[in-house]
Amino acid sequence: MSQQLPDVQASSPDVAVGLNRVGVTGVEKLVKIDREEKRPIVLMAEFDVYVDLPSWRKGADMSRNMEVVDETLEAAVSNSGYRVEDVCGDAAERLLEKHDYTTKAEVSMEAEYVTREETPASGMATQSTADIIASATATDEGTREEIGTRVTGMTVCPCSQGMSASRARETLQGLGVEDDTIEQFLDEVPQAGHSQRGHATLTIESEGSPDVDLNDLIEVARDSMSARIYNLAKRPDEDHMTYEAHADAKFVEDCVRAMAEGVVEHFPNLPEDAIVTMKQSNDESIHQHNAHAERVATVADLQGEVNGD
Repeated sequence: MSQQLPDVQASSPDVAVGLNRVGVTGVEKLVKIDREEKRPIVLMAEFDVYVDLPSWRKGADMSRNMEVVDETLEAAVSNSGYRVEDVCGDAAERLLEKHDYTTKAEVSMEAEYVTREETPASGMATQSTADIIASATATDEGTREEIGTRVTGMTVCPCSQGMSASRARETLQGLGVEDDTIEQFLDEVPQAGHSQRGHATLTIESEGSPDVDLNDLIEVARDSMSARIYNLAKRPDEDHMTYEAHADAKFVEDCVRAMAEGVVEHFPNLPEDAIVTMKQSNDESIHQHNAHAERVATVADLQGEVNGD
């Protein structure tokens, strides 16, 4: 007759302090998302899973958390029409159900997503990548889910460009070019400015699953910077990207504001209490530091500011 092993995790800790998050991170799983009349999306996703822990309990049953993640991902593979944020939501709700001592369960996921497109000038077939960001928090009051993306693009500094335009204006005046012609030239030919690789992050969180399409989120984030970039670029494409970026020079702050405008324009039916997180980080080319800006706001606040209410 085997002796039953003691449940050490259910015992009392030596120091009775509760913990906000206990769990596992970096759990890699293959997730297949079915789509109607299209090939399924297959993602190599990385999950973080947490529950809160009361002060009277020593441990959180890590193996049980892993079991819940496995069960939920198996369900995701076998069901069609799944959203990635719903995978996180189901996992969080299962965690809450299986751990009678916890009051909150959190599941987050990141994965690389590949989109197919054409280069802007030569029309060559190419692919672009974006990071999918999804999460969910389950409590007795309900489940909030988040979906978003992190994309890379190009920005040009307006301040640096303004100095180049001033230099060009002075040079042309010295060559005897008329002022009207100078201004027309500068309007037609954007002047040089130092450029950066920009990283835009955009997520939307709401009760239940946010009513947004992931691909639309990616488009809004990409369009928020001075220009899109492409993995494949022939010479006409390089010229197109360089011109477009310098024709729409933006500070890091401008990129966040452009995301806010894009969210209000493309997602008018989001609930007013949905939370929008917008971040822009630029890898500076003439400094050793980077530039960063962000905003977290409700949809109602963004609508009021963007529309000037």
